[in-house]
Amino acid sequence: MIGHTVDIGAVRPEVDADWTIGEVGSLACVSGPSLRISPDLFEEMVDHARAEAPNECCGMIATQNGAAVRVHRMVNAAASPLRYVIEPQEQYQVQTAIEDDGLDLGAIYHSHTRSEPLPSQTDINLAFYPDAVYVIVGLAGEEPDVRAWTIRDGAVAEAKLLVS
Repeated sequence: MIGHTVDIGAVRPEVDADWTIGEVGSLACVSGPSLRISPDLFEEMVDHARAEAPNECCGMIATQNGAAVRVHRMVNAAASPLRYVIEPQEQYQVQTAIEDDGLDLGAIYHSHTRSEPLPSQTDINLAFYPDAVYVIVGLAGEEPDVRAWTIRDGAVAEAKLLVS
């Protein structure tokens, strides 16, 4: 890992685990599940986002019992600051490895290099894994702003991201 400190305070773990309706920016939200991640894995994800900037990064997080156990960095085939694309072969290889290890696809992450870490309409439209948490690393500010979401049938819910 690159040797720099991540401000864990940028994580926004203020959402209750019970399902409640609320507003985040212009998105109608429902609070829901959480993702537990160690500081080392959290930093690995943020390092990936910084390394790929100004382009978006992308990857998957393997979990066991709701806790992150491995970050899988993936290649953004679009090589774009506005969107990410994961090649089908790489996606298949990573998801097979996660399943072969007896783990779950707990989260899919990517970065927003120019905007807040809110799901875009494209993110919502392409959210094909309703049981996964979608983590967005925002790099628009001086410090990273990392938030987690669930996206189910077009409904966006902010999820808890517990760094410990």
